[in-house]
Amino acid sequence: MDENINKFTNVANQLETDKTTTSINKMPQNIEAEQNLIGSILFDNKVLEDLPTNFASRHFFDPLHTNIFEACISLTDNGRLADPITLKGYLKDEISLRDIDIEQYLIDLREGTLSLSKAKFYADEIRNCYVRRSLIRIGDDLIERSMNPSLDIPPDTEISNTEEQLYNLAETDQVNTGPKDFKTVLANATNQINEAYQRKGSLSGLDTGFSGLNRQLGGLNNSDLLVLAGRPGMGKTALATNIGFNAAKASKRDGNKSILIFSLEMSAEQLAQRILAEQSTIDSHKLRSGDINDNDFSKLVLTQNEIQSLPFFIDDTPAISVGQMASRARRLKRTNGLAVIIIDYIQLIQSSKPSDAQYRVQEVSNITRSLKSLAKELNVPILALSQLSRAVEQREDKRPILADLRESGSIEQDADVVMFVYREEYYLDKSEPTQRENENQDGFSERFLRWQDRRNLAEGKAEIIISKQRQGPTGIIQVQFEAKYTRFMDLAQDDRLPEQTY
Repeated sequence: MDENINKFTNVANQLETDKTTTSINKMPQNIEAEQNLIGSILFDNKVLEDLPTNFASRHFFDPLHTNIFEACISLTDNGRLADPITLKGYLKDEISLRDIDIEQYLIDLREGTLSLSKAKFYADEIRNCYVRRSLIRIGDDLIERSMNPSLDIPPDTEISNTEEQLYNLAETDQVNTGPKDFKTVLANATNQINEAYQRKGSLSGLDTGFSGLNRQLGGLNNSDLLVLAGRPGMGKTALATNIGFNAAKASKRDGNKSILIFSLEMSAEQLAQRILAEQSTIDSHKLRSGDINDNDFSKLVLTQNEIQSLPFFIDDTPAISVGQMASRARRLKRTNGLAVIIIDYIQLIQSSKPSDAQYRVQEVSNITRSLKSLAKELNVPILALSQLSRAVEQREDKRPILADLRESGSIEQDADVVMFVYREEYYLDKSEPTQRENENQDGFSERFLRWQDRRNLAEGKAEIIISKQRQGPTGIIQVQFEAKYTRFMDLAQDDRLPEQTY
């Protein structure tokens, strides 16, 4: 490289001086690697096709090299040649800023190319320097916040924030990337449509194990926040566990990514007992009490051996915060992969800023917004359970509606899907008729028979009510529920039933 390049490099270093508050005199950089990479591209534009897929213009240390690289991309994407003559028109601002002959600089870079085959190694070195600079900035920022703490931000939150930045840097390389241009977004959307077309009607998301739910939702889709709500006794925990376990079996076949359950109410062992009861078809009450025979025990051992290798993780830490959940989910995704997160349940999540009960609605709203952000960040579906208010019990029709969401705040707004689980059998059992005063036997018998007919029709059945779906239909899905195994299943002869959603 000639004197023109050396002069330019000195100017570039001066411009970079204020990019960090660190006391280190010189940020990690390799200007020579940047110059040789740009030179290789100018020598042969096809070099761009061979660069690592995670390489981007922001990785350059020198702002001019960033602009040159982006101009090369723009020209080649439009089928044009990127060379010193075509590029100089894109770099007028740099000419006035640096007082340098840009065209001659570009010619010097092209003629100084050492080896086209080493371009990808130069790109790796440039990105490595970028990562080190990002680590320094994250460290500086953490030091600054720790030395000058805010009363509103506890240390645990600082840890979570820093870990999130480190995760983004390690996994997605998108620390403070800012807006995406519409061309990029449009290309990504088109790719998703093409993938859907190639599936020819198969699931777009993770298999729930329920055919009706798969038809309505297309499976559990990445970045979606799904809320499953129900009154106590409806079986929402059992349904969520069934969905998670079915997803684990599907994931083991299709990539072995993990299913993570945050069980804030039940212990991990209790949840495991439910799964064993469901999979072994042994009465869950007998399992809890130990009232099983040798045949049941053999069946239990066989079931355990069959399912123990599934990618299924349970975290039963009580009163955990969203920040702690995010930290553990990021770590699991980094080490084992992550397919879906299930949370039981929203109202037991610890707020990062505990306050009086009168502010609980706002706290729950903050929690649901954070869960939606986490689903987008990790690009996985999150299925979060929620309680319902007692207003359901005051109505004759006990089927829940969106207004019944307890401490709803932004639950309905933030969720991509809101579902309810409802079992008429549960309410009918609680309302078995008794003979009224001044009611004759014939009248009571007639009323009892009507109740019995309804009870028989409702026995062993449940409804999954989809009341909101941002990108799909709503409706009701009929499923089967076996209480003694805490198991939900598709209804028998489901293929012979009429359309179940309406």
